[in-house]
Amino acid sequence: MTTGPRRSRFRAFGLRTRLLLAFLLVAAVSAGTTAALTYREARSAVLQTAQDTAVTSFRDQVQQTAFGLPIQGGEDLESLLRDIARRGKPHPWVVFAEYGSVRASSGENPVSTVITPELRRAARANPHGSFERVVKDGVPYLTIAMPMVFKTDPDSLLPSGLVLYAVMRMTDEQVNVDALLMAARDGALPGLAVALIPGLIAARSVLRPVRELREAARNMGSGRLDTRIPVRGSDELADLARTFNESAGELENTVRELREAEARARRFASDVSHELRTPLAGMLAVTEVLDEDADHLDADTARAVRLVSAETGKLAVLVEDLMEISRFDARAAELNADEVDVAETIRKTLHNRHWTDGGPAGDGRVRTELPDGIRARLDPRRFDLVIANLVGNALRHGSEPVTVRLRTEARSPGTRVLITEVADSGPGIRPASLPHIFDRFYKADAARTRSAGSGLGLAITLENVKLHGGTIRAGNLPGAGAVFTVEIPLHAEEAGG
Repeated sequence: MTTGPRRSRFRAFGLRTRLLLAFLLVAAVSAGTTAALTYREARSAVLQTAQDTAVTSFRDQVQQTAFGLPIQGGEDLESLLRDIARRGKPHPWVVFAEYGSVRASSGENPVSTVITPELRRAARANPHGSFERVVKDGVPYLTIAMPMVFKTDPDSLLPSGLVLYAVMRMTDEQVNVDALLMAARDGALPGLAVALIPGLIAARSVLRPVRELREAARNMGSGRLDTRIPVRGSDELADLARTFNESAGELENTVRELREAEARARRFASDVSHELRTPLAGMLAVTEVLDEDADHLDADTARAVRLVSAETGKLAVLVEDLMEISRFDARAAELNADEVDVAETIRKTLHNRHWTDGGPAGDGRVRTELPDGIRARLDPRRFDLVIANLVGNALRHGSEPVTVRLRTEARSPGTRVLITEVADSGPGIRPASLPHIFDRFYKADAARTRSAGSGLGLAITLENVKLHGGTIRAGNLPGAGAVFTVEIPLHAEEAGG
């Protein structure tokens, strides 16, 4: 009951879906990697340009401005700082000056909250200046530190103690960077949508041979061995199709040869059986006459006559069984069903073979548990053969007494089966023999080269049960003894409820 949902769940993640997901994953990784690299390079270019312009401009402005030492805070210093700030590039600056305890700026606050201690330490250590990008309260800034130095000789610089700082907002650059990020993202999404089209085309080109292979395998499983797959191109899928076609051709040839050999074997057995019937009929008539006169012959001659008569009878049984099994092989066996009393039919089978329970008419080797009133649609002749073969097999290879039981059981609502059991009291069937017990000419005892039957009785029994739409199985009882169970669908209601 759970096959459908499970199959649907697997189909949702079938080969087509996995191919598309893999293709989209590769496209997404490629697009994402390309967008990330492009964004990184463009961002670096935008920020680097603004940064280089600001640092170069600030350095030039500082070098062109003369400061008198020692520095004294006041309007003059602030005026110089505002003059430097007005010439700031690429955006306006706020310029700060630090000299000992003196603090001044071109803005309202003499001390900046953006300049970090790390930048101050770098300015004291590097006479050529330093810079740092800082984000404060979500706003990006570029901070530049430029110390004032005295050039004592071409290779020596002496710090003056005065350090100028420029603080520049980089909001425009941040807007440009954000725009680049949006453009990269917006460009990647349509790229994935466009990549879906070649993904579908690629999945179709891969799945079409797979579907053809699946359909071809299904056709071959249903018996159409002439099925072949079109070979397109020269890739691995084409090699697979070519290999499948070659294997299918070999299989078709092998099956044809096997069928022809099987048909020849069936015709041979049937022809031999038909040809033997007429001389066997004459031989049986002669052996019957010889049997009647055997008592008047000497002992050796009588023993030879009885041996010939017995072997002729076995040969006649074998020929009849071969003809019967050949009709099954040729699918020429017909079921002539009629509604019968099953218990009465079994009693007639046992009575006709003198196996009736006790009494002067039988030998009492067979016990029965046959409730009356069970009726079913059966072929009386074939059901008679089923019971006779099973009971005869139990008497030959098991031990007495043999028990025949009859009952009905419900298998599903509205469906009942007729169950017939034939059990003996012998040692049972070896476990190694159970899977082969219904094979033709199979001998459970390998040392027994001859048997009283033809070796086809259980095989014919199996075919007759199948013809009724039933099943038969062999097993062993918990104590001892073999048991054969026949189950046939019950197509008629039990009389009397």
